[in-house]
Amino acid sequence: MTVLLTGAAGFIGMHVAEALLARGDRVIGIDNLNPYYDVGLKRARLARLEAQPGFRFLAIDVADREAMLDLAESQAEVTRIVHLAAQPGVRHSLVDPYAYVQANVMGHLVVLELARRLKRLEHLVYASSSSVYGGNHDLPFTETDRVDHPVSLYAATKRSGELISESYAHLFGLPQTGLRFFTVYGPWGRPDMAPWMFSEAILEGRPITLYDAGRLKRDFTFVEDIAAGVVGCLDRPAPTAHPRLLNIGNHRSVEVRRFVAVLEEALGQRAVVVDTPRPATDVPETFADIEAIRAVCGYEPRTPIEAGIPRFAEWFLSWRKRG
Repeated sequence: MTVLLTGAAGFIGMHVAEALLARGDRVIGIDNLNPYYDVGLKRARLARLEAQPGFRFLAIDVADREAMLDLAESQAEVTRIVHLAAQPGVRHSLVDPYAYVQANVMGHLVVLELARRLKRLEHLVYASSSSVYGGNHDLPFTETDRVDHPVSLYAATKRSGELISESYAHLFGLPQTGLRFFTVYGPWGRPDMAPWMFSEAILEGRPITLYDAGRLKRDFTFVEDIAAGVVGCLDRPAPTAHPRLLNIGNHRSVEVRRFVAVLEEALGQRAVVVDTPRPATDVPETFADIEAIRAVCGYEPRTPIEAGIPRFAEWFLSWRKRG
């Protein structure tokens, strides 16, 4: 099987690619290597993938219509797509809103246009986000909850992608599954994510900021569990005219201060904590109902933070030694 994977140099993308390659699939990886964070980290991820048979990389921006649509002819053997390329980061959307619309809305549309031109396409799995639930107070979050009150532009662009996918399923019969990711962490993570920023500050003796004394709760999900869920869903195509939207999380809501305590233990150093009120872009709690994805592909997250954080910390320390 040949899989087209966008965002291949990204955090989740690298892990999904490795899971596909490990079972013998061919992976065509796409990424534009944008400088939102350290391009050296992205290239290091790619180096891991390019060392494995079956992987090929193409430097393409998913919002580049001409380059992407050319793939319909040059990569006609593609039977499945995993679309993970996006502009991430809730707070950065306040700084550069145009980048989010370009990558997350236009990029999503271009991928759908490519998909409907691929004659052998069996399934498209794409990344949405738990951010679409906005200020929802009903827990756990379920796929039937209303999602029409986003509290960030990032969330609005991800919800836009879901709606565009709905229309393309109706118009063109594209088999699609959208996955709402919940706070993914683990080795090879991003420098703008809390585990990385907390670890760097702790090791350097700088203070870390915890909103509302660390009482915010997140459904922290280990990246290898996420990758297994993505691949499991990819193998079970959705009905052509009825796209699926599924939560993919750990089904555990953990206080951020507990997450920090486990991280302190893994790093062997205490954090200096500064308490700050919660910003408007952050919700008090996220908690995934995963019954739907469990029914679709048997998804079962297996990694609590007590196991996942030490694995992240081990990788992070080794990465820092590389300079």
